[in-house]
Amino acid sequence: MTDFRVPKLNNNDTSYVLVEWLAEDGQTVRDGDPIALLETSKATEEVEAPTDGVLRRLLAEGAECEPGQVIARLLGSADEATPEAAQEAGQEAGQEAVQEAPQAAHGNPGGSRTPAPPGDASGVIVTAPARELIEAHGIPMERVHALGRKVIRRTDVEELLGAQEPSPAVADDAPAGDDDAQWITLSRAQQRTAEVVERSLREIPAAFTAMNVDVTEVLSLARDLTRRLRTLVGLPEMVVKAAGGLLDRFPMFFAVPGPGPRARRAATADVGVTVDVGRGLFIPVVRDAGNRPLAEIAADLVGFRKTALTGSFRERDLQGGAITLTLHTNDGIVFAVPIVFPGQTCALSLTAPRPEVVQDGSGFAVRRFATVGLAYDHRFINGRDAAEFLGELRTALESPARFLSENG
Repeated sequence: MTDFRVPKLNNNDTSYVLVEWLAEDGQTVRDGDPIALLETSKATEEVEAPTDGVLRRLLAEGAECEPGQVIARLLGSADEATPEAAQEAGQEAGQEAVQEAPQAAHGNPGGSRTPAPPGDASGVIVTAPARELIEAHGIPMERVHALGRKVIRRTDVEELLGAQEPSPAVADDAPAGDDDAQWITLSRAQQRTAEVVERSLREIPAAFTAMNVDVTEVLSLARDLTRRLRTLVGLPEMVVKAAGGLLDRFPMFFAVPGPGPRARRAATADVGVTVDVGRGLFIPVVRDAGNRPLAEIAADLVGFRKTALTGSFRERDLQGGAITLTLHTNDGIVFAVPIVFPGQTCALSLTAPRPEVVQDGSGFAVRRFATVGLAYDHRFINGRDAAEFLGELRTALESPARFLSENG
């Protein structure tokens, strides 16, 4: 008999939600078969069987679980032949509907446990975080059922509530007499973002440099490539490609800070790009941006935007970025200062193109400019290095035919 334990999927979350079992209780599964779907604060992840065996589930769909927790067992032929082992696993599986789940992420840091939420008469599974939000706002269950989903997660309820991010409980320090409607609590995903931001500002002595870039020609080329490649190519795709091409000349900008006065070189320019379609901030990673064709990079970013709409990122989509590009494409933004994410030495920011009148010979012309900013860990990168990096990036963007011919 083999315990099936929840793997650690990321460094930000202390608990996950068991969204769905992908194999039936009592089903024979093979080593490597996907058997459960777990939801983290940012992604959903299939977890696989560690060995062959007969699955005995110990936790209900919709319950929370923590890394290392045993949520199922896999019985081998020898176990099935032992009446005691089969009886033990069967009894535990029979307790599935009342299995206790950790609630540390929902105002219970002491680790006490509450019963996992069962499905209702309709067969719909409502996760504990979702149920708390439903009850806090008095949402009729018929509205929840109308979503037509087998498992209702917190993000689904937030979708019903529109832009609100309410809390299931009044804050501990709330004055007497305050009610829930007066408080807005961060979503689970935003809480993880807050933790990363706090850590960055606490640990990384960051500096910032910005540079204006004339993007008139590169935008024209992007429109042409969109028609020819039949996939959306815009300024973000061009910046990812151009930045990826700077790995060899500026290895420190893609390095992983190490202990002491060292940083580990990156083998490839893996560029994280912010995506926010109203369901939280995600930073999926474009792999090997310096060596791959622009068409592939564009296809990756289109795919990321579609995935963000459904909230179905996998942890592997979000891990391993060597540098991050944060997009600030709302009209009117002049420049933006990104945070440097722990494990990286710098982060780029990009604003939307804006028209500016410039001198052109004896007259004037309207050109389009964008601001590219660079926040950097001053322990590893100096201001002169930052200016040279931005200068090379500007040269690539202002001579788009050059960087496209050099990098494919």
